[in-house]
Amino acid sequence: MRWAATFVCTAVFLAHAQEFSQRGFVAVGGNVYPQTFPIDSTQAIGGVLAHYEPKWRPRPWLAFHASFEVGMDSHQQFARNLHFDWEDRSLQRAPLSIRELAAVFTTADFTITVGKQFIRWGGADFLNPTDRFAPSDLLNLADQEILPVTAARITYTRGDNTFNAVWQPEFTPARIPLVEQRWTFLPPTYYFFATQDQGSAFPGRSPFGARWSHTGASCEYSLSFYDGFNYFPNFDVQINPAASRLTYSRTYPSLRLYGGDFTVPLSRFTFKTEAAYYTSSTKNQDEYVLYLVELERQIRETHITLGYAGEVVTAHGNALQYLGERGFARGVISHVLYTIDPSRSLRLDAFIREDGASSIVNPAYSQSFGNHWRATVGFAWLRGEVHDFLGQYHRNSFVKTELRYSF
Repeated sequence: MRWAATFVCTAVFLAHAQEFSQRGFVAVGGNVYPQTFPIDSTQAIGGVLAHYEPKWRPRPWLAFHASFEVGMDSHQQFARNLHFDWEDRSLQRAPLSIRELAAVFTTADFTITVGKQFIRWGGADFLNPTDRFAPSDLLNLADQEILPVTAARITYTRGDNTFNAVWQPEFTPARIPLVEQRWTFLPPTYYFFATQDQGSAFPGRSPFGARWSHTGASCEYSLSFYDGFNYFPNFDVQINPAASRLTYSRTYPSLRLYGGDFTVPLSRFTFKTEAAYYTSSTKNQDEYVLYLVELERQIRETHITLGYAGEVVTAHGNALQYLGERGFARGVISHVLYTIDPSRSLRLDAFIREDGASSIVNPAYSQSFGNHWRATVGFAWLRGEVHDFLGQYHRNSFVKTELRYSF
């Protein structure tokens, strides 16, 4: 929303600088795919991303947070026409992106944040059912990112209790895979159909959410509520088998969510669980419970997380839905981080579907050089069956490399 950008910029010019900090990075990297995909023969994708993050505190009670990115790649996941995309509603990533631009007002008990910002509510580490203000960028399903939203957020803290209220004036959808590329959302039956995208119908009203959390001596827990829209779309599809043609458009159904999370540190490990019930007044999407249970432990230099992501469907809708985070449910998840020394680390992430229909194994090695450089190399190994949300991408295993300069 342009009102937020105008407000923040005007406040900056009216304020007198006292504290200013900045950081950023420039990263060059790419993915190499050993196999071609039925509709995408590209086997090497390269790109560059520059990130700049200034912070300014002109008054003890007032701060401005911002981050900007410039990116491009060889596979047109970034749009080629030079433009800013404040709303983050485009199918491709914008070459010039405002990731964050917000004013933060702070008092003894209240924090008010207005503008484009990142809002994370979940307490778990792999799947966060209660995160409704954190739409995903899924152009690469094995290498996801979180998108910011334009919102006004009030945080009230009193003792061990914190209350959050969020109003989002304009809905931000998740970014799903591009239809003509190897992470396409089309089922295999329609890979070679001619497709026509008739666009998206975005909701008109504003989403709202509230969360209460309590931090005690022996545990932490929260309850959350969301009234808005599913940021993953339903598809309105017309299929002409005789002409091998498929026409589709995207709609975003209403969504009401009731959720919570619970964390308790025990002698051997930390126990975490998070769950949410998704329901809709329009009844055109599934109603379900999405949950995660995980155990976390630190053993010297090794951090280990093991858990299970589950789903219980309570009612079925009649629309064709993009599964999104539901595609990562009904499976065992693990995360292992081994810190070799201050400059080197090994990471292993894995997801295995409970029925063996799909799996992702994602190891990576990272090493820093001096004060500014870091190199990372890893790969994602995908296996599965074509009827599975993840298994259909079993040809998409890839090697990933990145060289980053931070300042």
